[in-house]
Amino acid sequence: MRFALSLPVAGFVANLVGFSSSVALIFQAANSMTGANAQLTSSWLFALCIGSGLSTLILSFYYRQPILTAWSTPGAALLISSLQGVTPALATGAFLFSALLITLCGVTGLFARLMHKIPTALASAMLAGVLVRFGMKVFEQMPLQPALIISMLLVYLLAKRFYPRYAILFVLVVGSVVAWQQGLLQSNTQPLTFVSPVLTWPSFDFATLLGVGLPLFIVTMASQNLPGIAVMRANNYQAPVSASLTVTGVLNLLLAPLGCYAINLAAITAAICMGPEAHEDSTQRYKAAAFAGVGYLIAGVFGASIVTLFAILPGALIMGVAGIALFGTIGASLHAALHDEHQREAALLTFLVTASGLSLWGVGSAFWGLVVGVVVMMCYRKR
Repeated sequence: MRFALSLPVAGFVANLVGFSSSVALIFQAANSMTGANAQLTSSWLFALCIGSGLSTLILSFYYRQPILTAWSTPGAALLISSLQGVTPALATGAFLFSALLITLCGVTGLFARLMHKIPTALASAMLAGVLVRFGMKVFEQMPLQPALIISMLLVYLLAKRFYPRYAILFVLVVGSVVAWQQGLLQSNTQPLTFVSPVLTWPSFDFATLLGVGLPLFIVTMASQNLPGIAVMRANNYQAPVSASLTVTGVLNLLLAPLGCYAINLAAITAAICMGPEAHEDSTQRYKAAAFAGVGYLIAGVFGASIVTLFAILPGALIMGVAGIALFGTIGASLHAALHDEHQREAALLTFLVTASGLSLWGVGSAFWGLVVGVVVMMCYRKR
């Protein structure tokens, strides 16, 4: 089979979206600790990138499915407030505790059995709710950068008609050219430098384990792994739930002393690698995730300096490419969610709650949307 250029493009877009949406949170979380410094922050980014890259490559090549992993973005947001006054040693102990719980969920298969009980309509509705905000951001940027967004949309529609495999590549190229002509590209003169990882020996404190480690585990499972599995199911991939949790959990355990706080299944960036824009043949899309995994490894080796390369592109271009790349997945998810009229009410409420961005007790809207959908479905079945 001929090599498809759309595969590395999808992987690059996934990397671009992953970095641009959460790296700032990682820096804030690391700097909130007592005694944090720039070297420790770079070590965190190194560990998270290496863990995400290795787990993505291992799972994608072994199962021949686009299984993309990433660090926990809600987890980073949680750590910004919960690590105040916590030393790096105590934080490392909390990371190990959370990783151990994730590994146990994978080894015992408890989470997999729970996921198999969730109807496909609700999983698809939750996925659509997670992704629809990225689709809407395309049009939110239009009043700010009309020439950029309109040109990208026109190129996407034309490419989908004549060259659907390379639609996102054309969008990225044309968007970059328009951004360059308008002077939106940022200058970057910082050289690439290698990271020197910092090994932090863990220290365990009961209060820190309950106040940091346990909430980190809950947020990672409910707000990251749950939507990640829903993405795979919605794209007709048999998600190896237990194996994925075991691999990410074990790598998290090994890399926690270097600053890896949580690795999980990706949802939004994974959807970019699972759609028809990545490859028309669904059996070949795992290569797009593999390219993203290699991108994470390269970023980890060069550490924080690689982030400056991604910072060259303007936010409007990044959000535009990400949203347009997810159009197909959003449409397919909504169709799967609302197709069955007997489950339509529950699926609709799941979609609305998830899309609302509701957050209670540190747990994101994806979890609460699923809870509402299950409750509504149970009520209808009882009636």
